[in-house]
Amino acid sequence: MTTTTAVQTYTYLRPSAVRHGAGGAELALETSGGATPAGTSDHPRFFAGFLTAPEAAAAALLSVADVAATRYNQRLFPASLDPVVTGNGDRLRFESFSGCCGVYARLDVLGAGLDGDEIGHGTTNVDVNTPLRDALARVGSADPLHLRVGPEVLEVTTFDGPVVEKKVPLPDRWLRGFAETQVIAAAFDPRAEVSAAEAVRFLRALPRARAGSALWVVPAGRGLRLTSRAVPGAVCLPGPDRLAALLRVLRHASGLRLYGPPVGAGGAPAASAWEVLLPGMRLTLTLSPDPARGFSGEGAVLDALATEEAAGDAELVSVLLAWEPRVDVDELARRSGLTPQRVRAALTVLGTAGRIGYDTAEAAHFHRELPFDGDRVERHNPRLRAARALVAAGAVRPEGVEGTEGGGADGTFAVAVDGHTHRVRSADGELSCTCRWWAEYRGGRGPCSHALAVRIVLRGAGASAGHGAGAEGARAGAR
Repeated sequence: MTTTTAVQTYTYLRPSAVRHGAGGAELALETSGGATPAGTSDHPRFFAGFLTAPEAAAAALLSVADVAATRYNQRLFPASLDPVVTGNGDRLRFESFSGCCGVYARLDVLGAGLDGDEIGHGTTNVDVNTPLRDALARVGSADPLHLRVGPEVLEVTTFDGPVVEKKVPLPDRWLRGFAETQVIAAAFDPRAEVSAAEAVRFLRALPRARAGSALWVVPAGRGLRLTSRAVPGAVCLPGPDRLAALLRVLRHASGLRLYGPPVGAGGAPAASAWEVLLPGMRLTLTLSPDPARGFSGEGAVLDALATEEAAGDAELVSVLLAWEPRVDVDELARRSGLTPQRVRAALTVLGTAGRIGYDTAEAAHFHRELPFDGDRVERHNPRLRAARALVAAGAVRPEGVEGTEGGGADGTFAVAVDGHTHRVRSADGELSCTCRWWAEYRGGRGPCSHALAVRIVLRGAGASAGHGAGAEGARAGAR
């Protein structure tokens, strides 16, 4: 598979730094271009005030930076991606992806962790450089630490010195990873919570070398234990060495929470989320199902993208977003006139442009605006492109289909591809295929292009049958 790489340019007025003055120490995080409620800003300003737990916050920011600077499947080749920061009005979120796209890190600095002026709204990148990392590692708890996210008030217009510019090769798969994680994490449930002491004991005892196969974690009394079996209630731990970034914050932790999906048939490896509770903050690492497998190819977004109305719905929903820390699906449905199911599909489409994330702790989506072109959904998803080409070519043919499209028609479909015929079976809305992709992954990495083509055909038939009052009523309600 070809990976498309663009060059993303980050421009900062000066390097981020920990600066010392008469008033004490200040952590100055410089911002690059980003989106705000007032439009695009070259250097948005989100916060100025104090961190209530400076030493813990410095360690947590270093953890996010650790992930951004690491390729877990090729450790000899470091990554260099500046973290994303979003102001949601009541908190600051710092996010990063590993260079291999297999680990997603997010630090939520909540209202209790900040003491200062109002928290702004918007999304940008923040400069993280080697001197800043060294300075953060020396931050102690004895002295207060002022935090500034964005330039000083007059600096945008009066600063005449040379700017700091970083040109970073940014593969499309990095953005696809942001899209996939919010869909995958939305299927997680809380699985376990342990105290700080048990969290320290468990995480420090994990094997540092990469395991040959996925391990699983189960609650055991007041703690956690590793097992090689995927028992009910277990959380998958694929590549325990990928949790190393959490070690920086353990002495500040008050607990550890684990999230994951229900254990599937056959105990296939699955993604999981690991959340460390800190004073006024939460640090979460989400791991892909395999250390050699990034989130970008999981295919979790494909079903939602295959709906004909999803793009239009996404445009409608996007104007209703305002950097909310918790996106209320039911409220969006009420305001847009769409069903909750269509709102969720629209959020998935917006997620492909990096505009939606998911917070496992609050079981809710949140709004952000990554500074990337959102009109690349087809290029990001070659299976979706192939499926639409199959439908356009008339390659999908029903074979003895029974019932109608409502909950999903049951029957078999023949899909002709390059002189071969694959058969897709639809049963109770679930699809399976006779192709090699399905045989290898059994739907674990999203639908194959053949099953996706059948899904498009079935939804098209259902839309034709139900077109009229329902669809027009939804649009009328939105207007």
